[in-house]
Amino acid sequence: MKNFKNILLFHSLLFSVALGFSQEVSKIVLEPSEDTTIISRHIYGHFAEHLGRSIYDGLYVGPESPIPNTDGVRNDIIQALKDIQIPNLRWPGGCFADTYHWKEGIGPKENRPTIVNQWWGGVTEDNSFGTHDFLNLCERLGAEPYLAANIGSGTVREFTDWIQYVNHAEGSPMAKLRKENGRNKPWNVKYWGVGNEMWGCGGNMTPEYYANLYKQYATFMADWGNSSNLYRIASGANTDDYHWTEVLMRDIPKNLIEGVALHSYSFVEWENKGSASNFNEAQYFSTMQTALKMEELVTKHIAIMDKYDPKKKVDLIVDEWGGWYDVEEGTNPGFLYQQNTMRDAMIAGATLNIFNNHSDRVKMANLAQTVNVLQAVALTDGPNMILTPTYHVMKMYTVHHDAELIPLKLKGAEYSFNGESLPAISVSASKNKSNKVNISLVNIDSKKKNKIELDLGNLEVKDMTATILIANKLQDHNTFDIPEKIKPGQFKDFKLKKGKLEVELPPFSVVVLSEK
Repeated sequence: MKNFKNILLFHSLLFSVALGFSQEVSKIVLEPSEDTTIISRHIYGHFAEHLGRSIYDGLYVGPESPIPNTDGVRNDIIQALKDIQIPNLRWPGGCFADTYHWKEGIGPKENRPTIVNQWWGGVTEDNSFGTHDFLNLCERLGAEPYLAANIGSGTVREFTDWIQYVNHAEGSPMAKLRKENGRNKPWNVKYWGVGNEMWGCGGNMTPEYYANLYKQYATFMADWGNSSNLYRIASGANTDDYHWTEVLMRDIPKNLIEGVALHSYSFVEWENKGSASNFNEAQYFSTMQTALKMEELVTKHIAIMDKYDPKKKVDLIVDEWGGWYDVEEGTNPGFLYQQNTMRDAMIAGATLNIFNNHSDRVKMANLAQTVNVLQAVALTDGPNMILTPTYHVMKMYTVHHDAELIPLKLKGAEYSFNGESLPAISVSASKNKSNKVNISLVNIDSKKKNKIELDLGNLEVKDMTATILIANKLQDHNTFDIPEKIKPGQFKDFKLKKGKLEVELPPFSVVVLSEK
């Protein structure tokens, strides 16, 4: 608590300098609509690839490890993911998915072949974490599994056998094999990715070629009347490749597809990403430019989808997003291990607000990645685990899970640097099943606080409580020596009177206000 008060004191001193300028007021009007849109909890999904220390040493340490575990999965990770109400988990990739052959990861562990991870560091792994381990973990977490299937180097038979193995109850060859391996009842996996990044590591395909290949695979996917009701997700565009989305929506019959994916990462420059924790304001501004471009990407891809699917039967699935920087000094370049600062909290808060506001079409998203890779929510070092600023944003935003979106209008201040400007304020609002209003606000400005006036209209909100994530510096992060340097605290710098809410939002902060 003392550290948190020191942070607020620091910001008060910062404000005294920043407020020497005239302050622009951001105005937000909440406009409840009769057209109900639900913010799917699956927007808050995660992604665990066989990459670096994501699976091994991250999620999985093995049942013989002295680190407390359940069937080899770290108990601290299990609890941390439960605490953010993880709705779904994507596995085994990523690029790794299109080199993964699932039958090598089932049966007695001592009999499983080793494989070389050609994409991530060229390391050899023993396949000790496979289908049973992953799906049993999802059951413990109460999360829906999202399996990314091998299209790039696999076959239709291999794919459909996997579906049969995890979903068919009995009487089939794969159901019999599953039972021999110790699992009697099926897992009824619903979400299936039909390949990954087919424009790149999935095979460097054209969208026309992939659309035909997708139709072939999707045609042979069946759940035999089980409760899973397969949800087929096509490998979608890389950032602003709108032609890719156009071809998929044009060429794939709507009875063969439930979702189209999109991948987009935030970084300074692709060839020079810079340090995750030692960055300057120019690098911060550039990273936020790419992060906020998600609004444009989602809007334009949705426009194409609306053209071919005006009834919105096909969902947009942003199943890889997050910040991407250079690896930490002294670590394997192929392991993509990076620290997580308040910059990442800004990316997370603003991006999730974008997804919420487009939840009529965006129905799932997956932060990359869960543990020890890219914008992770948790980092591990032997028996120790720390939670990152991104984790805390995810936990603060659980109030939006499966809540009703409240549409809004924003006329906000700008964050300016070196002659360029970005929207300083990001916001989304929802009403939960108890009809309580929740509002998430982000101020990405690195120096200035922003005053915000919210008109709550006829929502009849009487009282609110608030939580804030804040730090002394944008570069601040949690370490294994100081694991709670950044964590949420109580926020009181707001006033609510007669349906008008005034908020003083500190620089680089995330605030969630909740109706009592």
